[in-house]
Amino acid sequence: MANLNVTKVSEDIYEVPQAAKPGMNVPGRIFLSDRLIQGLESGAVEQVANMATLPGIQKYAMAMPDVHIGYGFPIGGVGAFDMEKGVISPGGVGFDINCGVRLLRSELRHEDIAGKTNAIIDLLYKEVPSGVGSESSKLRVNDAVLTEVFNHGARWAVENGYGVKEDLEHCEENGDMKGADASKVSQKARARGKPQLGTLGSGNHFLEIQVVEKIYDSVAAKAFGLEEGQVTVMIHCGSRGAGHQICTDYVRVMEQAARKYGIKLYDRQLACAPLTSKEAQDYYGAMAAGANYAWANRHVIAHWVRQAFGKFYGRDLKMDLVYDVAHNVAKYEEHDVDGEKKTLCVHRKGATRAFAPGRKEVPAAYRDAGQPVIIPGSMGSASYVLVGTQKAMETTFGSTCHGAGRVMSRSAALKDVRGAEIQKELAQRGITVVAPNPRAIAEEAPEVYKDIDAVVDVVDRLGISKKVARLVPLAVAKG
Repeated sequence: MANLNVTKVSEDIYEVPQAAKPGMNVPGRIFLSDRLIQGLESGAVEQVANMATLPGIQKYAMAMPDVHIGYGFPIGGVGAFDMEKGVISPGGVGFDINCGVRLLRSELRHEDIAGKTNAIIDLLYKEVPSGVGSESSKLRVNDAVLTEVFNHGARWAVENGYGVKEDLEHCEENGDMKGADASKVSQKARARGKPQLGTLGSGNHFLEIQVVEKIYDSVAAKAFGLEEGQVTVMIHCGSRGAGHQICTDYVRVMEQAARKYGIKLYDRQLACAPLTSKEAQDYYGAMAAGANYAWANRHVIAHWVRQAFGKFYGRDLKMDLVYDVAHNVAKYEEHDVDGEKKTLCVHRKGATRAFAPGRKEVPAAYRDAGQPVIIPGSMGSASYVLVGTQKAMETTFGSTCHGAGRVMSRSAALKDVRGAEIQKELAQRGITVVAPNPRAIAEEAPEVYKDIDAVVDVVDRLGISKKVARLVPLAVAKG
C-alpha cells in the first residue's frame, strides 16, 4: 500500500487528495479494486501525484487498474491538458511510442487448427523477425521510404501492398496520425528505425494464436465479427528503436524547455513544454511520426501473418482486422469538461482509448456499438475484447486499461523464474511458446503480471469499457 494519503471514494475508485502533495493542481484518481490496491506501489501513487502538478491538467490525474511504476507517468496513466495553459510531456507517452495491439479475426474454427498450432507458430516465428535488436531481412527501406512511413504510417503500408484499404478503417487514427512530421525526427532515430520495420522486437511484445472462448455481449461481438470457437491472431508491438530514440531526444529538449518556460518539475522525468511552444509542436510532430511507424510496423507484420496462414493451409484465408489500438500516445481530442466542449491534449501511457458509440473517431462499422478495446493478457493468460462507453467519456476522457500490468521487474523475474520450466508448464496446458531464449520467457512469465481477469473486471464494473469477448491462447511467439 502507498505512503501518500489514498482514500476510497467509491467501489473501485481511490483518490489522492489535492492536498496530499504541494503543487497538485487536481486530485489523483486510481481505479482499483480492494484486492488489487493491496499491491499498489507507493512509487506509482507518487507518480500520480506528480502528474497532478503539471500545468493545465484537467479534472484528475488518473491511473488505470493495471497501474505500476513507469517513467514520468505511471504505466496506466491518463492525463488531459488544456491547449492554452497545458503542456505535453514525453514521460506521459513513453519510450515505445504507439506500443499497441491489433486483432485479426479468421474464418478458422478451433477444430480447424487443432493439432496444427505447433507447426503454424513455428512458421510465424520464422516469417516475422523478433528479439532484441531484431532487423528485417524481408523489408529494406531507404530514407525516402522511411520519410513516407513516418508521415503516413499504415497508409504507406497499404499503398505498397501490405494489407488492404479496409484495414485503415479499423485502425485508430486510420493508422495515419495527422500532424506527423518526419523532419522533426533525428538522424539517429531514423538510423535505428530503418532496419527494424516489420519486426516484433522484444520484451512483452508477442504474436499469439488464440481462440474466442466466451462472448459476453452478443450485439457488440456480432458488430466486431467475433463468435465463440473462432481462431484469432493478436499482434502486440510498437515503434521499435525509432520510437525509443524519438523519446530520448525530446526528453532532453523538454528538460531545457521546462527551465526556459519556468515550469516547476516535481519529477524531472516529467520534463515538458507548453502546448503553444515550438518545442511542444516539434515533439508532437516527431511523436506522431513514431506512432505512424508503429502502425506501419504492425501492418507489415499482419500482412506476413496472413501470408503464413495462407501458405500453411494452401489457400487464401479470410483474416480481417478487427481493430488496432495505441497504448502510448498523446492526441488532440474534443471532450466535455464541466459542461464545456474543449479540445485537449490527452496523454495515454499504457492506457487504451475507449470511445463511446456515436463518436466520429469510431469506425463506421462499429459506430452504433462503440470502439473496440483490445486488452492483451500476459503470456499464457486470457486476453479480452471490450467496447468503449459513454461512461468512459464522462469519467476517464474515453480511456481504459491496456493490459494486466507488471508486479515484478524483469530483473527480479530472471532471479525467481526459469524460462524453460514456464515453457514446459504452458505446454502441459496446451499452449506452445516459442522464443529466442529461455530468458525472454522468464521475463514475461504469467506470474510477473497481475491477474488479467481481476483488472478487466474493474473497468467492466466501472463501466469505462464493457466486456465483449474472452480470448485464450493456443500458441505464442515471443520477441
